[in-house]
Amino acid sequence: MQAPALRSILLLCAALWLAPAHATPSAQDILAASDAVRNPDFPFGLTNTLIEYRNGKQTDTSTLAIYSRADKNSGQFRSLIRYLQPARDANKLMLYNGKDLWFYDPSNKASIRLSPQQRLLGQASNGDVVTVNLAKDYQATQAGEEDVQDGERKLRHCYKLTLAAITPDAAYHHIEIWIDTSDNHPVKARHYAESGALLKTAYFRRYQKQLGQDRPTETVIIDGLDPNWVTVMRFTDWVKREVPEAWLQRDYLPRFKPE
Repeated sequence: MQAPALRSILLLCAALWLAPAHATPSAQDILAASDAVRNPDFPFGLTNTLIEYRNGKQTDTSTLAIYSRADKNSGQFRSLIRYLQPARDANKLMLYNGKDLWFYDPSNKASIRLSPQQRLLGQASNGDVVTVNLAKDYQATQAGEEDVQDGERKLRHCYKLTLAAITPDAAYHHIEIWIDTSDNHPVKARHYAESGALLKTAYFRRYQKQLGQDRPTETVIIDGLDPNWVTVMRFTDWVKREVPEAWLQRDYLPRFKPE
């Protein structure tokens, strides 16, 4: 065999041997990268304004202050949520410690345990308003790549992942999520009950530079049965801040004082 031909074969073999280094990342890695887009990797606070619409008309609204930090051991977020509006709910609290969810009402000084699946307002559940790293609660498998419309009606080329809950604390039995192949931005998600019924569809949109990263500043949630029932979550006032360990303890809830 001539030396040039042999050299060509060797180069081809080397290229094929190196090909896996450029393969598509694993489904779990893609999911973790999308978590990093949604959530800072340091303690932070923000304001979450929820607006419910029925048949295009606003029917309810609520505003929450959220303080979150990741647990050093589990990697899952722990969050304290304080109600700001409406006035009747002001200073009520929710505490999510990465496993349990507690509601505290200062008027009767009682704390009760809640389910992440319970509705908070419209189609937004308690589990939707707490900060969550999906890769900690779900096992992801890749279901191919698709072109899908995002929440602003733009076509995006995405990885499609199927997520199966691996912890009893996961808010949903399973989820389908579309993540942009170019930048790991979450684009769309469908949330399902254990029965297989579609509960809701969510669109992540209005990306803005927040805390050093382009992040979605709005999530639109559409009911699985009634597409005219829509809830919008708007995230503002992002700030890197300390979230004291005491704030994340159930026993501390009666003593919490807003800053």
